[in-house]
Amino acid sequence: MSDVYPRGETQLFPNGNQPLAKWGTLGLDRAACVCEAGAATHGTRGDQGEMNETNQRERQPEENKAADADPSTPPRHPAFDEFVATIARLRAPDGCPWDREQTHRSIAPNMLEEAYEAVDAIEDDDAEHLREELGDVLLQVVLQSQIAADIGEFDIDDVTRDVNAKMVRRHPHVFGTQKAFEAAGIDASCVETAGEVVDLWDLIKAQEHRMKDERRRQRRVAAGLPADQPAGLLEDVPVQQPALAQAQAISRKAAKVGFEWETEHDVWGKVHEEVGEFLAADEGTPDEEEEFGDILFTLVNVARKRGIDAEAALRSSCFKFRRRWGIMESHAWERGIDLKDLSQPELEQLWQLAKSGEHHEGQGE
Repeated sequence: MSDVYPRGETQLFPNGNQPLAKWGTLGLDRAACVCEAGAATHGTRGDQGEMNETNQRERQPEENKAADADPSTPPRHPAFDEFVATIARLRAPDGCPWDREQTHRSIAPNMLEEAYEAVDAIEDDDAEHLREELGDVLLQVVLQSQIAADIGEFDIDDVTRDVNAKMVRRHPHVFGTQKAFEAAGIDASCVETAGEVVDLWDLIKAQEHRMKDERRRQRRVAAGLPADQPAGLLEDVPVQQPALAQAQAISRKAAKVGFEWETEHDVWGKVHEEVGEFLAADEGTPDEEEEFGDILFTLVNVARKRGIDAEAALRSSCFKFRRRWGIMESHAWERGIDLKDLSQPELEQLWQLAKSGEHHEGQGE
């Protein structure tokens, strides 16, 4: 887990208790601030944490009796409300200076980082680590929502209400037609025939598109842009999406409207063309970087043609390299040597040994 909230080294308070958080560059002044603000409402982390856990265990059975009686009724979530209150407290006028100065943009990178770390935990089949990383993802959601609430944009209830409505309207077979219509903002009295009910999903999708278009129109008006200009083909592809995944999404959309190579052979011809342009570019120039990007973008289209997820393929290769490098480090450690002290031929020998070990384990290339 990364120290994303906030970053820095763990330090102990003078009384030996663990800190409420990890301090960034604000140092001990920040520690004192959080210590005083936190202790006033929560006590020390150790004592209060134990007390909270005990109270949680004591009150959960009573709160969850309804859920035990009816499995379809989810348990209540007092800990979530407590967490929301904690973040609001940190953002309060007399809260923590670090938390209060954060903006949507200042902590946006943390959202990506925490999502990646959660995926790592999932792929490692590590439930304990996943629990921790999902907490960090939730922290980003609640903190972003509190920042929005502080400036009058929306709050965490708006976020949960919206996503709940989306799930209900997209699952009429579970929640019923009436609730799906209500969640989609569709007047059920306008649907009269069985055929219209069969087309419920199309109606809901159309309504979602109208809602999305209206939000887009409002954003463009606020930005001083023409409100009625149609959305661009690539407008809904997130620019912060990982580059390989973004390239595949962009090329897939372009291909759907006919901007496409006829055959995979044609794509490979473009790859060779881009490689030639890269080699012809002056070394160390922006042109060289641009041409290399063109090679990668074109290779993504080869993956798309083959039905390969380029992002997943590269992640797999990265994982394979990390695994083999770990085997090399283990062999070096067993011999009492450091990899950085080895020559290139010696490193290659260890690399081949790592690959050979994979073959023996049946893992292949």
